[in-house]
Amino acid sequence: MSIEMAALCVAAFAAGLVDAVAGGGGLIQIPALLLLLPPDLASNIALVLGTNKVSSTCGTAVAVWRYDRHLDLPWRILAPAMAAAFACAFLGAHTVSLIPPGALRPIVLVLLVGVAVWTTFQKDNAASRAPAPIAGRSMGVVILFAAAMGFYDGIFGPGTGSFLIAGFVVWLGCDFLHATGSAKVINLATNLGALACFIGASQVSWAHALPMAACNVAGALVGAELAVSKGSTFVRRLFLAVTTVLIAKVGWDLFRG
Repeated sequence: MSIEMAALCVAAFAAGLVDAVAGGGGLIQIPALLLLLPPDLASNIALVLGTNKVSSTCGTAVAVWRYDRHLDLPWRILAPAMAAAFACAFLGAHTVSLIPPGALRPIVLVLLVGVAVWTTFQKDNAASRAPAPIAGRSMGVVILFAAAMGFYDGIFGPGTGSFLIAGFVVWLGCDFLHATGSAKVINLATNLGALACFIGASQVSWAHALPMAACNVAGALVGAELAVSKGSTFVRRLFLAVTTVLIAKVGWDLFRG
């Protein structure tokens, strides 16, 4: 194994761990791919994103499995929301060229700052608190929210996990631990939708994606166990830290033009 491939595997492990707890694994994995892939591959942004999606999808799937074993996730609402998120992520990935990412950055930056401020003043909920019952209208809102997040993740992506976690705290009345588990379920659907598009366009470097996927899975297992064992307060704090880094990243991209 080359030094570059070993470094990509380390980055994938770290991305899987962070993503399983608070989202934001792409902040680690995508820059690593851009830096360490061979130049002819790194210059193909679609291939970089497709390779990243293979790895992150595998890690997210394992995180969902671990959360489902330990938490009472609201599958009655998550199942239809997953379907909507998958379809809209696939559609978003197909229409990515119609909406320049630069046009979304100011909106995303404002929303992320709002999420960070809200999280800072959000009181910790008990780690054992279960999701609230879902009324018919609430179910429709969550499905529409998941669909919108799927479309956004297919087109742009940064902050998807943060927005999902915040949404589940608000609309399902979850603590941050249950919100993260529910968000991972929807994030798995958005990843699969976008990945289907990338695979169909042959925009994946499988030689890099498969070893990274194995390491991402290992990191996701560690991250999910940390989240479950340390509880909602730990998840909330790491979530706020990841959201702050996302704000800095999106703000820097916007400043650079």
